[in-house]
Amino acid sequence: MKFYELNRDPSPRNTGNLNAAHAWKLPGVEPCPACHLQPEMHTFAQYPCVDLSGLPLEEQKKLSSAWPVPHEEFIRRRELVRPLAPPGAVLQPGAVFGPLQGTGQGYFGQLSMQNAMSLCMRREALERLQDAGIRGLRGCPTQVRFRTKNAPELRDIQLESHGRLHPDCLPPEEPRCPVCNVDKGFVLPDLYWLDATRMPEHVDIFRLGEVSGIIVANERLVDAVHHLELDGVVFKELEAR
Repeated sequence: MKFYELNRDPSPRNTGNLNAAHAWKLPGVEPCPACHLQPEMHTFAQYPCVDLSGLPLEEQKKLSSAWPVPHEEFIRRRELVRPLAPPGAVLQPGAVFGPLQGTGQGYFGQLSMQNAMSLCMRREALERLQDAGIRGLRGCPTQVRFRTKNAPELRDIQLESHGRLHPDCLPPEEPRCPVCNVDKGFVLPDLYWLDATRMPEHVDIFRLGEVSGIIVANERLVDAVHHLELDGVVFKELEAR
């Protein structure tokens, strides 16, 4: 099975731009006094289909701010969200929830990426891919306003997190902080490849587990996009060993 990284199509035609944000988020964590790093890893995971409107208004207000909080307060907010999030959700600082809210302008392809971390689709494109049997696609209607009569019906795509980079392309792991035990992480190398033994078989598109800013699709999705002549994104093949 081949795998591909999704990126926005740089064609001048794709002028779509969203001035929008998700309703709720998990905040940052105040840095450890010893290593000066957050004692929780950051994520770009997005869960637009998770509705937190049933929480008390005071808690919703707190979950609308990304401002760093003490570790104990982060854990408290995370546990408020956990029962409402899907199984396996990555509940780390930076995770966002609820539909996109804001404004949009320009031309949006059938598939659209505001940046490398996010994926939207026109409603009809999502339905056609689902009808073609593509697995792992769940879309939430956006709350985005357009100043045009023919505004696209965009769906914000919620993706599961799976897969790993191959350990041979990663630098040696640094010692953990003796105070907070934080994983210092790594800088994504210029050349990287996937661990073929850790790729999911039950979904055709996903967010790469340890590098949440990368969206990966397998050849089933890529073939379907090409067959249906859907525009808006380009695919870069990733080596898997």
